Amino acid sequence: MTPAHFTFSSAFMLGLTGLAFHRTHLLSALLCLEGMMLSLFIAMSLWTLQLDATAFSPSPMLLLAFSACEASAGLALLVATARTHGTDRLQSLNLLQC
Repeated sequence: MTPAHFTFSSAFMLGLTGLAFHRTHLLSALLCLEGMMLSLFIAMSLWTLQLDATAFSPSPMLLLAFSACEASAGLALLVATARTHGTDRLQSLNLLQC
């Protein structure tokens, strides 16, 4: 395992464990998701550079565009949750309530 592969794998796993174990606020969950997407973007960019394949070169930009859409949807949900419930704590949200 190369040091770069280990670094991006550990960054992804840290984001995943942060998402799994520290789910108190919606903002922290969104930040963990963004960290995971950033590590995937950098790993995919380095992968296309190492393979020297031009066929895979649009893939990191497509992943970055999807992560920007995910971030904007997450922030819209955060604002809507903060306006309706008054907080972004995940324990105060009830999925059965309309």
